[in-house]
Amino acid sequence: MKFNKVLRDIKTYEAGKPIELVVREFGIAPEDVVKLASNENPIGTNPAIAKVIRSNADIAHLYPDDSMFELKAALSSKFNVTDKNIIIGAGSDQVIEFISRAVLDENSSVLMSAVTFAMYEIYAKQMGAKVLRTASYEHKYDEFMEAFHMRKPKIVYICTPNNPTGDATSKEEVLAMIKAMHKDAIIVVDGAYMEYASAKDAKYAITPNDLLGYENVIYLGTFSKAHGLGGMRVGYGIAQVELIEELTKMRPPFNISTLSLAVAIEACKDESFVEESITLHQEQIKRYETFADENALEYIDSYTNFITYLFDETLNSTKISDALLQRGVIIRNLASYGMNAVRITIGTQKQNDIFFKHFKEVIA
Repeated sequence: MKFNKVLRDIKTYEAGKPIELVVREFGIAPEDVVKLASNENPIGTNPAIAKVIRSNADIAHLYPDDSMFELKAALSSKFNVTDKNIIIGAGSDQVIEFISRAVLDENSSVLMSAVTFAMYEIYAKQMGAKVLRTASYEHKYDEFMEAFHMRKPKIVYICTPNNPTGDATSKEEVLAMIKAMHKDAIIVVDGAYMEYASAKDAKYAITPNDLLGYENVIYLGTFSKAHGLGGMRVGYGIAQVELIEELTKMRPPFNISTLSLAVAIEACKDESFVEESITLHQEQIKRYETFADENALEYIDSYTNFITYLFDETLNSTKISDALLQRGVIIRNLASYGMNAVRITIGTQKQNDIFFKHFKEVIA
């Protein structure tokens, strides 16, 4: 059987290991497994979400409202935009897929930082496009400008805060890059972790309204992180009407489920859960920073709900990740990104207690 030749150069996305895998392979009870690999919200979801799921269970056999009127209305109110500025995806990565399919072909390219969200590359390669990376994982103005003007990419990805590294790019720097790039490229500002960056330092806070003045820029957001709805798969893109209209042609009908739509609408109503999640995070991440300082470990200053530890030649990220996995602690090994580093989601106090107990033993 023959498959499309572009598939030869695509590596399957490596998701964070599930709890079920650890239970199967190492015989550890599910309640003893600590998952700090996929940047999920450690305190779960807003208690009101469970009520919404139960109350909508009897209509799960019905397709959702494909106009997504209520969800768009809630997002419109939250961000002070119109419903015509919004497109909904099954996670924000589906919106990335729409963008890729809309503008890329085998004669085009995309530009991103050296280490960033893997799906940018995967969707680009599915369309036969070339992938251009800067030298640094940070979004450095000079590096992006040099590559942009030399290669004329069709899509530019600015992931801030950046996944999987955790660093952020200031609003001033992002706007400077946007203004210096021509309008033939779509510029994607991926704000999946923006709630955490905004809470930490206002100069890194970017809202969709900051970008709506640019016809070729789209802002991406998600309910998977601060809102704790990773399992429901709801994301969104916000841009000028003309860009959203074109991307909507890529969207299949009913692309999020009836229950996903209902819980996303509910999540928009109560920001107190997001505030609670961020408060816990801000308290607990200090433990990771202090531990790194006390043990001479390098880390990237994080504006997300995770932290990245960078190792020297005396420590190996793969060996450390594997050893922790056998102890029931799941973290993300960044060796596949070409980094001798690990990414750790900041958990609850109890989860972090367990992590540090085992991590100390492993690195010793």
